[in-house]
Amino acid sequence: MAREPSVLDAERFGGDGDEPSETSGNHGLLDRRSYLKLAGTTTAAAAFAGVASADDDYDVIEASGQTIQIGEGETFENTLIDVSNGNGILLNVTGADATIRNVGFSGLYQGGDFAMTINVPAGDVLVENLYLGDGANKSGESFVHGPGAIFLHRDSNADVTFRHCNVQGWPNNGFYCSNTANGGSVRFESCYGKNNGVATFRCASTDDVIVDSVAYNDDTDYSTENGSWGGYTEQHGRPVWAWSPGPVTIEDSEFAAGPYAAALLTHEGGTIDFQSGSYSGDTQGQVQTGEVTNDPDLSVPDGVPTSAEEAAAGASQGSRSRPSTDEPDEDESDLPNRIRFDGDASGATRYEFVVDGEVAPTTDEGATIDDNLEIENGTVHGSVADWVDAFRFDGDLESVTVDGPATVVLNDEEIDPDEYGPELPHVLELEGTGEPASYEITVDGTIEADDEELRSSGSTVQDSVTDGSRTFRFSGTLADVTFSEGEARVFVDGEEIDPDEYGDSELLPHALVIDGTEADAPSVYSFTVDGSVVKSEYRDASIDDEDVIEGATVRGTVSDWRDAYWFEGEITAFQLAGDAAVDVQYNARDQ
Repeated sequence: MAREPSVLDAERFGGDGDEPSETSGNHGLLDRRSYLKLAGTTTAAAAFAGVASADDDYDVIEASGQTIQIGEGETFENTLIDVSNGNGILLNVTGADATIRNVGFSGLYQGGDFAMTINVPAGDVLVENLYLGDGANKSGESFVHGPGAIFLHRDSNADVTFRHCNVQGWPNNGFYCSNTANGGSVRFESCYGKNNGVATFRCASTDDVIVDSVAYNDDTDYSTENGSWGGYTEQHGRPVWAWSPGPVTIEDSEFAAGPYAAALLTHEGGTIDFQSGSYSGDTQGQVQTGEVTNDPDLSVPDGVPTSAEEAAAGASQGSRSRPSTDEPDEDESDLPNRIRFDGDASGATRYEFVVDGEVAPTTDEGATIDDNLEIENGTVHGSVADWVDAFRFDGDLESVTVDGPATVVLNDEEIDPDEYGPELPHVLELEGTGEPASYEITVDGTIEADDEELRSSGSTVQDSVTDGSRTFRFSGTLADVTFSEGEARVFVDGEEIDPDEYGDSELLPHALVIDGTEADAPSVYSFTVDGSVVKSEYRDASIDDEDVIEGATVRGTVSDWRDAYWFEGEITAFQLAGDAAVDVQYNARDQ
């Protein structure tokens, strides 16, 4: 494995001056909520090599020393990682707004490095429903202490939230996050740590918070015939270790010192503000206690997975019920109505709705929030597949448009979108100037012409106008207006627009074709370019309303048809699940 040069900063590199190795292994495109839940490759043919399915609830990866890169806006989820063969694996988080959700490590970890590293320059990172509870040993050592669970780099400046995580038996720290002293923060919500060497919760920043969490050490043995902790036993574990500057805030949490000298201690000027909860044993250093008792409940907090399978499947078996710490945002409490879009794994759904009041996304009912949502003046555009989007709003729901298999729930009752406003709520009009103008219009929904003789292909229309006007109704958003000859004035919902602001497929030189006509089964694909991208009918490809373009990232499926796209720039990431043929033609218009 390639390593960064060793330095003398022991705090940065886990105690012995050697940073966790980050193999520049296979890269993959992992969208926030993509069907493509597995990382590990830049080539379509190898994207899903070595992956087994587990009753369609989650995917299974066998550890083989690989690195899974999780970049900006990407999600790695619903995966069981089998490390029982003794090999290591690394989840390397490098991009803002990344999410790691429903992931379980199965078996005793015997790799040489940390199982997860986070090095994100800015933004947020969410680690949720993670199981690292089968422990690790020192047989694949690269540090004095052995492998650790999670390492936050010195150069990271992100705000990281750990929620419903179970981390047990890691010799070199459970959550090694004291590099928040150099920037960023960590927040632990309902996390459970047991028998971690050095420390379970290791933090430093004034913004670091531990809420509704548990940590302690006992005499559990994680050794095997292949090795053990090697002189660093379970007695060498601090439940909470706070470094400078602090104070680290703790609320409603439970800790026990066990064989170690103290349950909570500080280092090099660090401080702890333990506001509420309980602990047994001593404290050392600058530990301020508020409403704290000495009778800790060390059972697993509600919502924390107790096995790798539970985590991967999104289930949890926490043994006690704790009061919720999730208070509604002040803005949400003033928005009495809720609308939810329940996606379906069978395909993507584009949706749009309009209210005559305020509207805001929410995490109610297990929904996630997409930073790329379009919300303007009470109008919301979004997309779902195998996930849920939800919103709170006041006023009346004026219209709902859904293109795809998702269902819509309003205030806990499923509704028919057709009963709320027109199916195609927007009006697009082209007004001729007296000179012939040939055009192509594409929307991220459905478009229909008032004139039935005009050519239409679901989300695309093509025709020409000289005098007079052409009128269309559409759902979704306007994606592209192209004039191959002449020009015309374009109006959307009565307001004139500049067509140049909506892309120009005639100027996009390259073509990408995903051909499923010869494949034995449907294929799922995802790719990102570093320029513009639009759907195309190149090589008699279809225009599929369920294929989703979000910025420069595309997700879709093909079966016995072709999908095609015009694009500019380079393809920066690509994944394919299936046997569809993939063809890239650069400067295709010149051929």
